[in-house]
Amino acid sequence: MNAYLARVIENVKAKHADEPEFIQTVEEVLTSLEPVIEKHPEYEKVDLLGRMVEPERMFTFRVCWMADDGTWHTNTGWRCQFNGAIGPYKGGLRFQKNVYPGIIKFLGFEQTFKNSLTGLPIGGGKGGSDFDPAGKSDAEIMRFCQSYMQALYRYIGPDVDVPAGDMGVGAREIGYLYGEYRRLKGSFENGVLTGKGFSYGGSLIRPEATGFGAVYYLENVLKHEGESIQGKTIGCAGFGNVTWGICKKAAELGAKVVTLSGPDGYIYDPDGVTTAEKIDYLVEMRNSGRNRVQDYADKFGVKFFPKEKPWGVKVDVVMPSAMQNDVHMEQAKQIAANGVKYYIEVANMPTTNDALKFLMEQPGVIVAPSKAVNAGGVATSALEMAQNSERLVWTEEEVDKQLRQIMDTIYTMSVEAAEKYGLGYNLVAGANIAGFQRVADAMMAQGVF
Repeated sequence: MNAYLARVIENVKAKHADEPEFIQTVEEVLTSLEPVIEKHPEYEKVDLLGRMVEPERMFTFRVCWMADDGTWHTNTGWRCQFNGAIGPYKGGLRFQKNVYPGIIKFLGFEQTFKNSLTGLPIGGGKGGSDFDPAGKSDAEIMRFCQSYMQALYRYIGPDVDVPAGDMGVGAREIGYLYGEYRRLKGSFENGVLTGKGFSYGGSLIRPEATGFGAVYYLENVLKHEGESIQGKTIGCAGFGNVTWGICKKAAELGAKVVTLSGPDGYIYDPDGVTTAEKIDYLVEMRNSGRNRVQDYADKFGVKFFPKEKPWGVKVDVVMPSAMQNDVHMEQAKQIAANGVKYYIEVANMPTTNDALKFLMEQPGVIVAPSKAVNAGGVATSALEMAQNSERLVWTEEEVDKQLRQIMDTIYTMSVEAAEKYGLGYNLVAGANIAGFQRVADAMMAQGVF
C-alpha cells in the first residue's frame, strides 16, 4: 500500500480505537484510493487525507426533556459537520439508543462522499442522539425534539448546515424540530431542514426517494449485464422508508421484494410485497411503534423466522437496506452459495469489510456500494432545498425525473472513475474515487485550513 495512505489509516486506528465503525469506513474508502494517491503526490504535501478523515467540527450537547409522568430525563446530542468544501453541511439526524460519537463520525464521513457523488453543492454532515423514540408518546417526542433544537439551532441554517431525518427521525420528528427552529429564529427558514411535510415546504416523493433511487441504480447494473428488472426477486431488510420505497418501485417495474426484517426476525413472502395493501401495511407497521416484522407475517399468512436474518434466502438480488454491519462473513458466504449475482448495498455500510471483500472476490458477483446506491435520498433532499429557495413546488413527475437522472449519473461516474484508474468494472472503488475527487479538488483550491 502507498506509504502515505497506510500512515493515515494507522493514525485513524490509533486515534479512534474506540470507534470501530469510523475506522471501518475510513479503511474501506481510503484503500480504494491508492491509484489516485499514487498519481497525486501533491496531496501528501498538504496532508489532504489527514484533513479529510477529520471532521471540520463536531460538538456535543445536553438534551433534557420531561416525560408524561413529570419526570425529567437527560440524553446526549451530537452534530458532526464533517466537510463543507463543496457546499453547506448536509446529512440526517439519527435518534437511537446505540448512537455514540463513532457512529456519527462514520455516517458523516460516508455522507461527504455520497453527497459529492450527487453532483449537487452539498457538503457532508451527520447528527443525532442516544434518545430512543420507541415507546414514547407524541408529546414526549415533541418535548425532546424541542429541547434538541434549542441546543442545535445556533449552528445550522440554509447556507450553513441542513439536517434531515435518519433512523428514528421521520416526518413527525422533523415537524417538531422545524417548529421549534421557527419559534427560536422568528422567521420561516424552511430550507434549514429537509424531509419536511408537504404542507410547509417538503418535496413530493422524498420519503420514497432512497428506495426509488436504489432501484434506479440497480436498473443500470442490470442493463450493463444485458438483463431486465422484470421478474427479479429481491431480498431486503427492514421495513422502514427505504425498504418501503424499494418495494413500491420494484413492484411498479415488475420485480418483487420477498423478504423484510426487523429486530424480531424476518419474513419470507414468495408472492412478494407487490400489492397496494401490502405496501401500505409497511407504513402502518412503521407508524405503530411496535417495530415487529412478525405483524406482516400474521396479517398475510407468510412464514416468519424469529431472531434470524434474511440473507440465506435464495433470490436474484440482495439489497441490505436496514442498518450498518448487518451482513457478516457468515451471511456473505450464504449469499455466495445461493448463487446471488447482484449484491446492492442500500443501508449505510451494511456489510463488514471482510464480508464485502469476500463478495467482491466471488466470480460473477457484482457489488454496488451504499454511498452510491442510497444517494437518491440526499439528492432529493437537495432538490427540496432548491424548491424552498425558489419558493416553488415541483410535481412528483418532475422530482422523480431528476432523481432518475441523478442516479444514472452517479452510476456512470462510478464506472468511468474505476476504468480511468485501470480497475475494470469495480463499482465500489469507482464510487469512492469519484466522490473523493470532487471533494479533493475543492479542498485543494481553497487552501489549507
